Amino acid sequence: MSTLTSADDVPQPLVVRTVALDGLGTDDATTSAPDPADLLDLLPSDAPLAWVRRGDGLVGWGEALRVEVGGASRFADAERAWQDVLTRAIVRDEVRLPGTGPVAFGSFAFDDESPTGGVVVVPQVVVGRRGRRTWLTTISTGAQLVGPPALADVTAAHVPPTDPGAVAYDDEDAADWKDVVAQGIAAIRAGDVDKVVLARDVRATTEHPVDARWALDRLAAQYPSCWTFSVDGLVGATPELLVRSEKGLVTSRVLAGTIRRTGDDDADVARAAILAHSSKDLEEHEYAVTSVAHALEPFCSSTNVPDVPFVLHLPNVLHLASDVTGVLTATDAAHPSSLALAAALHPTAAVCGTPTQAASALIARVEGMDRGRYAGPVGWFGADGDGEWGIALRSAQIDHDDPRRVRLFAGCGIVAASDPAAELAESEAKLVPMRHALARD
Repeated sequence: MSTLTSADDVPQPLVVRTVALDGLGTDDATTSAPDPADLLDLLPSDAPLAWVRRGDGLVGWGEALRVEVGGASRFADAERAWQDVLTRAIVRDEVRLPGTGPVAFGSFAFDDESPTGGVVVVPQVVVGRRGRRTWLTTISTGAQLVGPPALADVTAAHVPPTDPGAVAYDDEDAADWKDVVAQGIAAIRAGDVDKVVLARDVRATTEHPVDARWALDRLAAQYPSCWTFSVDGLVGATPELLVRSEKGLVTSRVLAGTIRRTGDDDADVARAAILAHSSKDLEEHEYAVTSVAHALEPFCSSTNVPDVPFVLHLPNVLHLASDVTGVLTATDAAHPSSLALAAALHPTAAVCGTPTQAASALIARVEGMDRGRYAGPVGWFGADGDGEWGIALRSAQIDHDDPRRVRLFAGCGIVAASDPAAELAESEAKLVPMRHALARD
């Protein structure tokens, strides 16, 4: 199913205009608009959209179009709705870079049966940055293009984000989660699955309504190498890129195998060496890399899978990581879109397990919760189908009805050699980014 708001109600096509903002900032005599060098500073408090890494990326606000989907066909339905919108769009793109022209942000549920389904939001305003280039895209409904937009005309006076105040966490079920992990280990040793990824949630109640920008600013500052995102109340900083598709080239960053950092540089170097040679973690990582490589093969004329992973250093944890790359098969037809690739890859062994169907069934049987959009694809795509989709990890969902309520998520890959107490400790390490994002200090 799909529910469109605005597109069906308003017969006019989307009118899209992208202009360069190079050199535009607060020192420019022609404008008092904020400097677009810091994209997150441009966001208003109401439903901010973001996909930012190391200062580059996209931010958006307003809602020109919203598509809601659900069920096993949610990715295909979203793709179809987006293509229908594009056939009626009037576009003038003066920049022509990835992320210019019509752009949509999206977030999708992990599980086919989740009532959270998926959402695609086409903002009214998008500001993007790629290296030294910045641009502004405005999207509206109407019959014709108007004059070039200015950043000052689409940004309000900047109001700093407010902190959420005191935060109370309800994680009384943490000890019980060790029993869930034990069930997963038993199923592996019984031969039901080779690997399963099990997740838990922690519920937080804040003193004041959560301003997503507060969390985004803290995440981007603390985890600059991650992709900081915000879509429909789901905020986080994921270290795992499900897929990037750009001009026929695809990339997927696979993470599996984790160890907590100590805060001591020398000790962490030693722990990185332990992780790089851990048979348990290497086994977990191999399952994840293999699942991604196999999922990409039907779409690619060639793929490159690293022989050994590298150790990715993040402030809270160390990960085994591999960047799988490929070249999309050249045909007379258009390349599959980045969303179609994300749908083919999801769920990877890094967030589900292997074999996929058996691991998914085990998750449904023992995990005891609806993940919602946690561990599902989150990101953006453009009119040409290119885009970037991450896996919604290190994330939290802000409650739409009561923004003082937040669900934080963490998950761990379980193999035969896993230990429930160690996996609980790993999950706590993975909750650190969002706990930090909601803190006041």
